[in-house]
Amino acid sequence: MSTWTRLHAKAWTARGLLSSRRVTDRYTWHYGQLPSCQTLSTCTPLRKDLFRELEAQLSDMRKKVSSAFPGSTWNSFQDNRDLPPERADIVIIGGGIMGWSTAFWLKHKEESLGDLKIVVIEKDPTYSQASTVLSAGGIRQQFSLLDNINLSLASADFIRHINGYLGVMNEEPIDLQFNHSGYLFLANEDVAHIMEENHITQKYAGAQVALLSPTQLKEKFPWINTEGVALASYGLENEGSFDPWILLNSFKRKARSLGVVQCYGEVIGMDCESQTLGSFSSTRDIKRVTSVTVQLLNSMQFQPVECSIVVNAAGAFSGKLAAMAGIGQGPEGSMAGIPLPVEPRKRYVYVVHCPDGPGLDTPFLIDHSGVYFRREGLGGNYIAGTSPEESEEPDVGDLEVDHKFFEEKIWPTLAHRVPAFEKLKVTSAWAGYYDYNTLDQNGIIGAHPLVNNMYFATGFSGHGLQHSPAVGCAVAELILNGKFEALDLSRFGFRRILTKEPMLERNIV
Repeated sequence: MSTWTRLHAKAWTARGLLSSRRVTDRYTWHYGQLPSCQTLSTCTPLRKDLFRELEAQLSDMRKKVSSAFPGSTWNSFQDNRDLPPERADIVIIGGGIMGWSTAFWLKHKEESLGDLKIVVIEKDPTYSQASTVLSAGGIRQQFSLLDNINLSLASADFIRHINGYLGVMNEEPIDLQFNHSGYLFLANEDVAHIMEENHITQKYAGAQVALLSPTQLKEKFPWINTEGVALASYGLENEGSFDPWILLNSFKRKARSLGVVQCYGEVIGMDCESQTLGSFSSTRDIKRVTSVTVQLLNSMQFQPVECSIVVNAAGAFSGKLAAMAGIGQGPEGSMAGIPLPVEPRKRYVYVVHCPDGPGLDTPFLIDHSGVYFRREGLGGNYIAGTSPEESEEPDVGDLEVDHKFFEEKIWPTLAHRVPAFEKLKVTSAWAGYYDYNTLDQNGIIGAHPLVNNMYFATGFSGHGLQHSPAVGCAVAELILNGKFEALDLSRFGFRRILTKEPMLERNIV
Protein backbone atom coordinates (compact mmCIF):
# COMPACT_ATOMS: atom_id res chain seq x y z
CA MET A 1 0.00 0.00 0.00
CA SER A 2 1.43 3.41 -0.95
CA THR A 3 2.34 6.19 1.45
CA TRP A 4 -0.65 8.19 0.17
CA THR A 5 -3.00 5.27 0.82
CA ARG A 6 -1.57 4.67 4.29
CA LEU A 7 -2.10 8.31 5.22
CA HIS A 8 -5.69 8.11 3.97
CA ALA A 9 -6.20 5.03 6.09
CA LYS A 10 -4.55 6.66 9.09
CA ALA A 11 -6.89 9.65 8.86
CA TRP A 12 -9.89 7.34 9.27
CA THR A 13 -8.40 4.90 11.75
CA ALA A 14 -6.59 7.30 14.14
CA ARG A 15 -9.64 7.39 16.37
CA GLY A 16 -10.85 3.88 15.65
CA LEU A 17 -13.40 4.99 13.08
CA LEU A 18 -12.66 2.16 10.66
CA SER A 19 -10.51 -0.90 10.88
CA SER A 20 -7.24 -0.68 9.02
CA ARG A 21 -8.23 -3.86 7.17
CA ARG A 22 -11.41 -2.29 5.87
CA VAL A 23 -9.58 0.84 4.70
CA THR A 24 -6.86 -1.21 3.07
CA ASP A 25 -9.43 -3.30 1.22
CA ARG A 26 -11.24 -0.20 0.10
CA TYR A 27 -8.14 1.35 -1.45
CA THR A 28 -6.99 -1.96 -2.91
CA TRP A 29 -10.30 -2.17 -4.71
CA HIS A 30 -10.19 1.48 -5.67
CA TYR A 31 -6.67 1.56 -7.03
CA GLY A 32 -5.01 -1.84 -7.01
CA GLN A 33 -7.29 -3.80 -9.36
CA LEU A 34 -7.54 -1.26 -12.16
CA PRO A 35 -5.08 -1.17 -15.05
CA SER A 36 -2.14 1.04 -14.16
CA CYS A 37 -3.05 3.76 -16.64
CA GLN A 38 -6.53 4.12 -15.13
CA THR A 39 -5.54 4.93 -11.54
CA LEU A 40 -5.19 8.53 -10.34
CA SER A 41 -2.59 9.31 -12.98
CA THR A 42 -3.24 11.42 -16.08
CA CYS A 43 -2.45 8.73 -18.62
CA THR A 44 -5.93 7.65 -19.76
CA PRO A 45 -6.59 8.36 -23.44
CA LEU A 46 -9.93 9.95 -22.55
CA ARG A 47 -8.32 12.48 -20.23
CA LYS A 48 -5.61 13.28 -22.78
CA ASP A 49 -8.22 13.93 -25.43
CA LEU A 50 -10.20 16.13 -23.08
CA PHE A 51 -7.23 18.34 -22.25
CA ARG A 52 -6.15 18.45 -25.89
CA GLU A 53 -9.60 19.75 -26.85
CA LEU A 54 -9.61 22.29 -24.01
CA GLU A 55 -6.17 23.56 -25.01
CA ALA A 56 -7.35 24.04 -28.58
CA GLN A 57 -10.33 26.06 -27.37
CA LEU A 58 -8.14 28.18 -25.11
CA SER A 59 -5.75 28.83 -27.97
CA ASP A 60 -8.60 30.18 -30.11
CA MET A 61 -9.75 32.39 -27.24
CA ARG A 62 -6.24 33.78 -26.75
CA LYS A 63 -6.11 34.79 -30.41
CA LYS A 64 -9.48 36.56 -30.12
CA VAL A 65 -8.37 38.47 -27.02
CA SER A 66 -5.12 39.51 -28.72
CA SER A 67 -6.93 40.76 -31.81
CA ALA A 68 -9.46 42.69 -29.69
CA PHE A 69 -6.74 44.35 -27.57
CA PRO A 70 -3.67 44.59 -29.84
CA GLY A 71 -1.91 47.14 -27.60
CA SER A 72 -2.32 45.18 -24.39
CA THR A 73 0.08 42.62 -22.91
CA TRP A 74 -2.50 41.30 -20.43
CA ASN A 75 -3.67 37.77 -21.09
CA SER A 76 -6.30 36.18 -18.86
CA PHE A 77 -5.68 32.82 -20.51
CA GLN A 78 -1.93 32.82 -20.14
CA ASP A 79 -0.26 29.46 -19.71
CA ASN A 80 0.90 28.97 -16.14
CA ARG A 81 3.28 26.18 -15.29
CA ASP A 82 2.98 26.79 -11.53
CA LEU A 83 -0.07 24.61 -10.98
CA PRO A 84 0.23 22.42 -7.88
CA PRO A 85 0.28 18.65 -8.33
CA GLU A 86 -3.02 16.83 -8.69
CA ARG A 87 -2.32 14.74 -5.63
CA ALA A 88 -0.27 15.12 -2.46
CA ASP A 89 0.09 13.29 0.81
CA ILE A 90 -0.04 16.48 2.87
CA VAL A 91 -1.20 19.95 1.86
CA ILE A 92 -0.06 22.80 4.12
CA ILE A 93 -2.14 25.93 3.64
CA GLY A 94 -0.11 28.97 4.61
CA GLY A 95 3.49 29.63 3.59
CA GLY A 96 4.42 31.67 6.65
CA ILE A 97 6.66 30.55 9.47
CA MET A 98 4.23 27.91 10.83
CA GLY A 99 3.64 26.35 7.44
CA TRP A 100 7.28 26.06 6.46
CA SER A 101 8.37 24.93 9.92
CA THR A 102 5.81 22.11 9.76
CA ALA A 103 6.92 21.21 6.23
CA PHE A 104 10.55 21.00 7.30
CA TRP A 105 9.84 18.83 10.34
CA LEU A 106 7.62 16.47 8.34
CA LYS A 107 10.47 15.87 5.92
CA HIS A 108 13.01 15.69 8.73
CA LYS A 109 11.02 12.99 10.52
CA GLU A 110 9.47 11.06 7.64
CA GLU A 111 11.80 8.03 7.64
CA SER A 112 9.05 5.67 8.77
CA LEU A 113 6.73 6.62 5.90
CA GLY A 114 9.12 7.01 3.02
CA ASP A 115 9.00 9.89 0.56
CA LEU A 116 6.04 12.06 1.53
CA LYS A 117 4.71 14.41 -1.13
CA ILE A 118 4.16 17.70 0.69
CA VAL A 119 2.78 20.88 -0.87
CA VAL A 120 2.89 24.31 0.77
CA ILE A 121 0.38 26.82 -0.61
CA GLU A 122 0.91 30.55 -0.06
CA LYS A 123 -1.38 33.26 -1.43
CA ASP A 124 1.03 36.19 -0.93
CA PRO A 125 4.27 35.59 -2.87
CA THR A 126 5.65 39.00 -1.86
CA TYR A 127 4.88 38.36 1.84
CA SER A 128 3.82 42.02 1.99
CA GLN A 129 0.95 41.12 4.33
CA ALA A 130 2.54 38.14 6.06
CA SER A 131 2.42 38.22 9.85
CA THR A 132 5.82 36.53 10.04
CA VAL A 133 7.86 39.27 8.41
CA LEU A 134 5.76 42.12 9.85
CA SER A 135 6.32 41.04 13.46
CA ALA A 136 8.63 42.65 16.02
CA GLY A 137 10.93 39.61 15.81
CA GLY A 138 11.41 38.70 19.47
CA ILE A 139 11.75 35.53 21.52
CA ARG A 140 11.27 35.26 25.28
CA GLN A 141 10.75 32.72 28.04
CA GLN A 142 8.83 35.12 30.25
CA PHE A 143 5.35 33.65 30.01
CA SER A 144 3.01 32.62 32.79
CA LEU A 145 1.96 29.24 31.34
CA LEU A 146 4.42 26.37 31.64
CA ASP A 147 3.40 25.18 28.16
CA ASN A 148 4.43 28.49 26.55
CA ILE A 149 7.69 28.60 28.49
CA ASN A 150 8.57 25.10 27.30
CA LEU A 151 7.77 26.09 23.71
CA SER A 152 10.13 29.05 24.04
CA LEU A 153 12.93 27.00 25.57
CA ALA A 154 12.67 24.36 22.83
CA SER A 155 12.60 27.03 20.10
CA ALA A 156 15.60 28.82 21.63
CA ASP A 157 17.54 25.57 21.59
CA PHE A 158 16.63 25.09 17.92
CA ILE A 159 17.83 28.61 17.11
CA ARG A 160 21.16 27.98 18.87
CA HIS A 161 21.72 24.95 16.63
CA ILE A 162 19.96 26.30 13.55
CA ASN A 163 22.70 25.48 11.05
CA GLY A 164 22.67 21.86 12.18
CA TYR A 165 18.97 21.71 11.32
CA LEU A 166 18.48 24.12 8.43
CA GLY A 167 21.91 24.40 6.87
CA VAL A 168 22.02 23.47 3.18
CA MET A 169 25.13 22.09 1.50
CA ASN A 170 26.99 24.63 -0.64
CA GLU A 171 24.89 27.49 0.76
CA GLU A 172 25.98 30.24 3.13
CA PRO A 173 25.58 29.52 6.87
CA ILE A 174 22.50 30.99 8.48
CA ASP A 175 22.92 34.16 10.52
CA LEU A 176 19.65 35.24 12.18
CA GLN A 177 21.31 38.47 13.37
CA PHE A 178 20.26 37.52 16.89
CA ASN A 179 20.55 40.30 19.45
CA HIS A 180 20.86 38.71 22.90
CA SER A 181 19.39 41.71 24.64
CA GLY A 182 16.90 39.94 26.90
CA TYR A 183 13.35 41.02 27.71
CA LEU A 184 12.64 43.44 30.54
CA PHE A 185 9.11 43.43 31.99
CA LEU A 186 8.11 46.20 34.36
CA ALA A 187 5.37 45.77 36.97
CA ASN A 188 3.56 48.29 39.13
CA GLU A 189 2.21 47.61 42.64
CA ASP A 190 -1.03 46.15 41.26
CA VAL A 191 0.62 43.33 39.30
CA ALA A 192 3.95 42.79 41.08
CA HIS A 193 2.58 39.69 42.81
CA ILE A 194 1.69 38.20 39.41
CA MET A 195 5.24 38.78 38.22
CA GLU A 196 6.54 36.94 41.29
CA GLU A 197 4.21 34.00 40.62
CA ASN A 198 5.28 33.90 36.97
CA HIS A 199 8.92 33.95 38.05
CA ILE A 200 8.43 30.79 40.12
CA THR A 201 6.95 28.99 37.09
CA GLN A 202 9.73 30.24 34.80
CA LYS A 203 12.47 29.09 37.15
CA TYR A 204 10.76 25.72 37.55
CA ALA A 205 10.84 25.29 33.76
CA GLY A 206 14.55 26.11 33.66
CA ALA A 207 14.37 29.66 32.30
CA GLN A 208 17.13 32.01 33.45
CA VAL A 209 15.21 35.06 34.67
CA ALA A 210 16.07 37.55 37.42
CA LEU A 211 13.79 39.79 39.46
CA LEU A 212 15.08 43.34 40.03
CA SER A 213 14.00 45.92 42.57
CA PRO A 214 13.62 49.54 41.37
CA THR A 215 17.06 50.33 42.83
CA GLN A 216 18.70 47.38 41.05
CA LEU A 217 16.87 48.30 37.85
CA LYS A 218 18.22 51.86 37.95
CA GLU A 219 21.75 50.65 38.62
CA LYS A 220 21.68 48.31 35.63
CA PHE A 221 19.89 50.67 33.23
CA PRO A 222 20.49 54.28 34.34
CA TRP A 223 18.43 55.67 31.45
CA ILE A 224 15.17 54.24 32.91
CA ASN A 225 12.80 56.35 34.95
CA THR A 226 11.67 53.91 37.66
CA GLU A 227 8.69 55.97 38.80
CA GLY A 228 5.70 53.69 39.19
CA VAL A 229 7.81 50.52 38.93
CA ALA A 230 7.53 48.12 41.88
CA LEU A 231 9.36 45.14 40.33
CA ALA A 232 11.13 44.18 37.11
CA SER A 233 11.78 40.81 35.46
CA TYR A 234 14.86 40.47 33.25
CA GLY A 235 15.75 37.55 30.97
CA LEU A 236 19.39 36.54 31.31
CA GLU A 237 19.67 34.18 28.32
CA ASN A 238 17.78 32.84 25.29
CA GLU A 239 15.88 36.10 24.91
CA GLY A 240 16.18 38.91 22.41
CA SER A 241 15.35 39.75 18.82
CA PHE A 242 16.25 38.39 15.39
CA ASP A 243 15.37 38.83 11.73
CA PRO A 244 12.05 37.02 11.01
CA TRP A 245 12.64 37.09 7.25
CA ILE A 246 15.87 35.13 7.60
CA LEU A 247 14.24 32.46 9.78
CA LEU A 248 11.32 32.09 7.38
CA ASN A 249 13.58 31.73 4.36
CA SER A 250 15.85 29.31 6.19
CA PHE A 251 12.92 26.97 6.88
CA LYS A 252 11.70 27.42 3.32
CA ARG A 253 15.10 26.82 1.70
CA LYS A 254 15.75 23.66 3.72
CA ALA A 255 12.25 22.24 3.21
CA ARG A 256 12.45 22.78 -0.55
CA SER A 257 15.89 21.16 -0.65
CA LEU A 258 14.26 18.09 0.96
CA GLY A 259 11.60 17.94 -1.76
CA VAL A 260 8.70 20.04 -0.46
CA VAL A 261 6.71 21.59 -3.31
CA GLN A 262 5.95 25.30 -3.16
CA CYS A 263 2.84 26.73 -4.81
CA TYR A 264 1.64 30.32 -4.94
CA GLY A 265 -2.13 30.42 -5.04
CA GLU A 266 -5.25 30.74 -2.91
CA VAL A 267 -7.38 27.91 -1.59
CA ILE A 268 -10.93 28.70 -2.73
CA GLY A 269 -12.70 25.50 -1.72
CA MET A 270 -12.52 22.05 -0.17
CA ASP A 271 -14.22 18.76 -0.90
CA CYS A 272 -15.07 16.55 2.05
CA GLU A 273 -16.56 13.13 2.60
CA SER A 274 -18.32 12.18 5.80
CA GLN A 275 -19.41 9.18 7.81
CA THR A 276 -22.14 9.14 10.45
CA LEU A 277 -21.17 7.52 13.73
CA GLY A 278 -23.10 7.01 16.94
CA SER A 279 -25.87 5.11 18.67
CA PHE A 280 -29.66 5.32 18.80
CA SER A 281 -29.41 8.19 21.29
CA SER A 282 -26.87 10.36 19.49
CA THR A 283 -25.04 10.55 16.19
CA ARG A 284 -22.43 12.79 14.65
CA ASP A 285 -20.85 13.21 11.26
CA ILE A 286 -17.10 12.71 11.02
CA LYS A 287 -15.59 14.43 8.00
CA ARG A 288 -12.31 14.29 6.20
CA VAL A 289 -11.02 16.65 3.55
CA THR A 290 -10.44 14.76 0.29
CA SER A 291 -9.17 17.65 -1.84
CA VAL A 292 -8.51 21.38 -1.81
CA THR A 293 -9.03 23.64 -4.81
CA VAL A 294 -6.21 26.08 -5.49
CA GLN A 295 -6.64 29.10 -7.73
CA LEU A 296 -3.43 30.55 -9.11
CA LEU A 297 -2.71 34.19 -8.48
CA ASN A 298 -3.83 36.67 -11.17
CA SER A 299 -5.19 33.79 -13.20
CA MET A 300 -8.41 31.99 -14.03
CA GLN A 301 -6.64 28.66 -13.65
CA PHE A 302 -7.35 26.45 -10.68
CA GLN A 303 -6.31 22.97 -9.63
CA PRO A 304 -7.97 20.47 -7.28
CA VAL A 305 -5.34 18.72 -5.16
CA GLU A 306 -6.32 15.38 -3.66
CA CYS A 307 -4.75 14.88 -0.27
CA SER A 308 -4.72 12.76 2.85
CA ILE A 309 -3.86 15.44 5.41
CA VAL A 310 -4.48 19.20 5.49
CA VAL A 311 -2.55 21.53 7.81
CA ASN A 312 -4.31 24.82 8.47
CA ALA A 313 -1.46 27.27 9.03
CA ALA A 314 -3.21 30.22 7.40
CA GLY A 315 -2.62 32.54 10.34
CA ALA A 316 -5.04 35.42 10.66
CA PHE A 317 -7.27 33.92 7.97
CA SER A 318 -7.33 30.34 9.26
CA GLY A 319 -10.87 30.75 10.61
CA LYS A 320 -12.17 31.45 7.11
CA LEU A 321 -10.24 28.45 5.82
CA ALA A 322 -11.70 26.16 8.50
CA ALA A 323 -15.21 27.22 7.49
CA MET A 324 -14.57 25.82 3.99
CA ALA A 325 -14.42 22.37 5.61
CA GLY A 326 -17.71 23.01 7.40
CA ILE A 327 -16.17 23.89 10.77
CA GLY A 328 -18.57 26.24 12.53
CA GLN A 329 -21.22 25.82 9.85
CA GLY A 330 -23.38 23.29 11.70
CA PRO A 331 -26.45 23.88 13.90
CA GLU A 332 -26.02 26.43 16.66
CA GLY A 333 -25.09 24.79 19.94
CA SER A 334 -23.69 21.66 18.28
CA MET A 335 -20.03 20.68 17.96
CA ALA A 336 -20.25 21.30 14.22
CA GLY A 337 -21.56 24.81 14.92
CA ILE A 338 -18.48 25.95 16.87
CA PRO A 339 -16.09 27.89 14.61
CA LEU A 340 -12.34 28.17 14.82
CA PRO A 341 -12.09 31.34 16.96
CA VAL A 342 -9.25 32.97 15.02
CA GLU A 343 -9.58 36.31 13.29
CA PRO A 344 -7.24 39.04 12.03
CA ARG A 345 -6.34 41.88 14.38
CA LYS A 346 -4.26 44.78 13.12
CA ARG A 347 -1.20 45.89 15.07
CA TYR A 348 1.05 48.89 14.40
CA VAL A 349 4.85 48.96 14.68
CA TYR A 350 6.59 52.34 14.65
CA VAL A 351 10.25 53.01 13.88
CA VAL A 352 11.65 55.96 15.80
CA HIS A 353 15.02 57.69 15.79
CA CYS A 354 16.62 59.08 18.94
CA PRO A 355 20.42 59.63 18.79
CA ASP A 356 20.60 60.18 22.58
CA GLY A 357 18.50 57.11 23.40
CA PRO A 358 19.53 53.95 25.31
CA GLY A 359 22.69 52.18 24.15
CA LEU A 360 23.59 48.75 22.87
CA ASP A 361 22.58 47.01 26.10
CA THR A 362 18.94 48.05 25.62
CA PRO A 363 16.61 45.11 26.35
CA PHE A 364 13.25 44.45 24.72
CA LEU A 365 11.32 46.50 27.29
CA ILE A 366 7.61 45.98 28.05
CA ASP A 367 6.12 48.60 30.32
CA HIS A 368 3.30 47.67 32.70
CA SER A 369 1.04 49.78 30.47
CA GLY A 370 1.66 47.38 27.57
CA VAL A 371 3.83 49.79 25.57
CA TYR A 372 7.04 48.15 24.32
CA PHE A 373 10.21 49.16 22.53
CA ARG A 374 13.52 47.64 21.53
CA ARG A 375 16.65 48.85 19.78
CA GLU A 376 16.84 48.34 16.01
CA GLY A 377 20.36 48.27 14.64
CA LEU A 378 23.23 50.58 15.57
CA GLY A 379 22.07 53.99 14.36
CA GLY A 380 19.92 55.20 17.22
CA ASN A 381 16.78 53.57 15.85
CA TYR A 382 14.10 51.77 17.86
CA ILE A 383 10.80 50.07 17.19
CA ALA A 384 7.82 50.57 19.46
CA GLY A 385 4.16 49.62 19.74
CA THR A 386 1.31 48.45 21.94
CA SER A 387 -1.96 46.58 21.57
CA PRO A 388 -5.11 48.73 21.53
CA GLU A 389 -7.98 48.34 23.93
CA GLU A 390 -10.68 45.91 22.80
CA SER A 391 -13.05 48.80 22.12
CA GLU A 392 -10.42 50.56 19.97
CA GLU A 393 -9.49 47.70 17.64
CA PRO A 394 -8.69 49.22 14.21
CA ASP A 395 -10.36 48.16 10.99
CA VAL A 396 -8.62 45.14 9.41
CA GLY A 397 -9.68 45.93 5.86
CA ASP A 398 -6.23 47.34 5.09
CA LEU A 399 -2.76 47.71 6.56
CA GLU A 400 -2.73 51.49 6.75
CA VAL A 401 -0.98 52.95 9.81
CA ASP A 402 -2.68 55.34 12.23
CA HIS A 403 0.04 57.81 13.28
CA LYS A 404 -2.30 59.49 15.73
CA PHE A 405 -2.30 56.22 17.70
CA PHE A 406 1.42 56.64 18.32
CA GLU A 407 1.09 60.23 19.46
CA GLU A 408 -1.76 59.49 21.87
CA LYS A 409 -1.11 55.95 23.13
CA ILE A 410 2.62 55.26 22.84
CA TRP A 411 4.78 58.39 22.87
CA PRO A 412 3.64 59.68 26.30
CA THR A 413 4.60 56.38 27.94
CA LEU A 414 7.92 56.18 26.10
CA ALA A 415 8.85 59.72 27.09
CA HIS A 416 7.89 59.04 30.71
CA ARG A 417 9.82 55.78 30.98
CA VAL A 418 12.89 56.97 29.01
CA PRO A 419 13.30 60.76 29.28
CA ALA A 420 15.58 60.82 26.22
CA PHE A 421 12.59 59.72 24.11
CA GLU A 422 10.99 63.14 24.56
CA LYS A 423 13.06 64.14 21.50
CA LEU A 424 12.42 61.05 19.36
CA LYS A 425 11.22 61.29 15.79
CA VAL A 426 9.04 58.74 13.96
CA THR A 427 10.82 57.78 10.73
CA SER A 428 8.57 55.01 9.43
CA ALA A 429 5.88 52.54 10.47
CA TRP A 430 4.07 49.44 9.33
CA ALA A 431 1.06 47.34 10.28
CA GLY A 432 0.65 43.57 10.42
CA TYR A 433 -1.93 41.02 11.44
CA TYR A 434 -2.16 38.95 14.59
CA ASP A 435 -3.83 35.54 14.17
CA TYR A 436 -5.93 36.47 17.17
CA ASN A 437 -7.54 33.67 19.18
CA THR A 438 -10.63 35.33 20.64
CA LEU A 439 -10.98 32.66 23.36
CA ASP A 440 -7.63 32.98 25.12
CA GLN A 441 -4.96 34.43 22.77
CA ASN A 442 -3.07 31.13 22.75
CA GLY A 443 -2.22 28.73 19.95
CA ILE A 444 -4.56 26.02 18.67
CA ILE A 445 -2.55 22.92 17.81
CA GLY A 446 -3.74 19.53 16.57
CA ALA A 447 -6.59 17.88 14.69
CA HIS A 448 -10.22 18.96 14.68
CA PRO A 449 -12.46 16.38 16.39
CA LEU A 450 -15.02 16.32 13.55
CA VAL A 451 -12.78 17.01 10.53
CA ASN A 452 -10.16 14.60 11.66
CA ASN A 453 -7.58 15.05 8.91
CA MET A 454 -7.37 18.84 9.31
CA TYR A 455 -4.60 19.85 11.69
CA PHE A 456 -4.27 23.34 13.13
CA ALA A 457 -1.18 25.44 13.83
CA THR A 458 -2.73 28.85 14.37
CA GLY A 459 -4.17 31.36 16.83
CA PHE A 460 -0.91 32.37 18.52
CA SER A 461 -1.94 36.02 18.85
CA GLY A 462 1.52 37.52 18.44
CA HIS A 463 3.88 34.83 19.77
CA GLY A 464 3.77 32.41 16.83
CA LEU A 465 7.12 33.43 15.31
CA GLN A 466 9.12 32.63 18.43
CA HIS A 467 7.33 29.31 18.98
CA SER A 468 7.35 28.18 15.35
CA PRO A 469 10.34 25.78 15.56
CA ALA A 470 8.79 23.81 18.44
CA VAL A 471 5.21 23.96 17.12
CA GLY A 472 6.20 22.71 13.67
CA CYS A 473 7.99 19.79 15.29
CA ALA A 474 4.95 18.97 17.45
CA VAL A 475 2.50 19.05 14.52
CA ALA A 476 4.80 16.79 12.49
CA GLU A 477 4.96 14.30 15.38
CA LEU A 478 1.19 14.29 15.71
CA ILE A 479 0.67 13.66 12.00
CA LEU A 480 3.35 11.01 11.56
CA ASN A 481 3.16 9.21 14.90
CA GLY A 482 -0.32 10.05 16.18
CA LYS A 483 0.99 11.66 19.38
CA PHE A 484 3.14 14.45 20.78
CA GLU A 485 6.63 13.31 21.74
CA ALA A 486 9.16 16.08 22.46
CA LEU A 487 6.56 18.29 24.18
CA ASP A 488 3.05 17.39 25.28
CA LEU A 489 0.95 20.16 23.71
CA SER A 490 -2.40 18.42 24.09
CA ARG A 491 -3.73 21.31 26.20
CA PHE A 492 -3.54 23.49 23.08
CA GLY A 493 -5.99 21.21 21.25
CA PHE A 494 -9.41 22.15 19.85
CA ARG A 495 -11.20 20.42 22.75
CA ARG A 496 -10.80 23.50 24.93
CA ILE A 497 -12.61 25.50 22.24
CA LEU A 498 -15.55 23.08 22.39
CA THR A 499 -15.72 23.17 26.19
CA LYS A 500 -14.99 26.90 26.40
CA GLU A 501 -12.16 26.36 28.87
CA PRO A 502 -9.53 29.01 28.04
CA MET A 503 -5.81 28.71 28.80
CA LEU A 504 -5.21 32.23 30.00
CA GLU A 505 -1.73 33.65 29.54
CA ARG A 506 -0.94 36.63 31.78
CA ASN A 507 2.10 37.81 29.80
CA ILE A 508 0.45 38.73 26.50
CA VAL A 509 2.18 41.48 24.50
